[in-house]
Amino acid sequence: MTTEMWNAVDDYFSRGLVKSDPALDAALDASSQAGLRAINVAPNQGKFLHLLARIHGARRILELGTLGGYSAIWLARALPEDGTLVTLEADPDNADIARKNIAVAGLTDKVSVITGLAAESLEQMIASKTPPFDFIFLDADKVSYPEYLRLTLQLSRPGTVIVADNVVRNGKVADMDNDEPDVIGVREFFDMLAANPATDTTAVQTVGAKGWDGFSITIVSAPPGGAGA
Repeated sequence: MTTEMWNAVDDYFSRGLVKSDPALDAALDASSQAGLRAINVAPNQGKFLHLLARIHGARRILELGTLGGYSAIWLARALPEDGTLVTLEADPDNADIARKNIAVAGLTDKVSVITGLAAESLEQMIASKTPPFDFIFLDADKVSYPEYLRLTLQLSRPGTVIVADNVVRNGKVADMDNDEPDVIGVREFFDMLAANPATDTTAVQTVGAKGWDGFSITIVSAPPGGAGA
């Protein structure tokens, strides 16, 4: 199997099942023109997130790692009329691009882009007793995944779904001789989930336009105090 074949299959799924969308296409174009790295989810992955949020009936969504707002648009479109999405982005320039892309998609009233380090923003949300989220998408720096898990569990409720992206790292996650910080962060993230009786998790490998990677999905089954917060 080759990357060319993976790309062809992703393209086949996207052309047949995702369709072209002016706002999403504009978000990708604006991000590219601004020089943002092309690390956003692929179109079929974006729709997968969208469907997961719809299946779950999410009304409040939290995203870590906004980039240009592409996945935020997909997730926000899964919300009901009174739903809200909060997305956290460390880079002010990225956040500005995302806000413009979200506005083009007509979702400004549903989406709040918060600029700053994600851990600090999460701590502020916890301190201000922000209501729990129904669906959480982790797609920020992987070295911090353990800290993000610790904090997002405090912003969860029984039934909250947590999806984490980029957890396979081209297979490096299973190479115990690999000591890259991002890989260690993902392993620690999984160790925390496996040891926590209040979380139920699995992970799936993916291949496609974004290479060899994967995601995990977790259901929280206890309130924050029982979830190892």
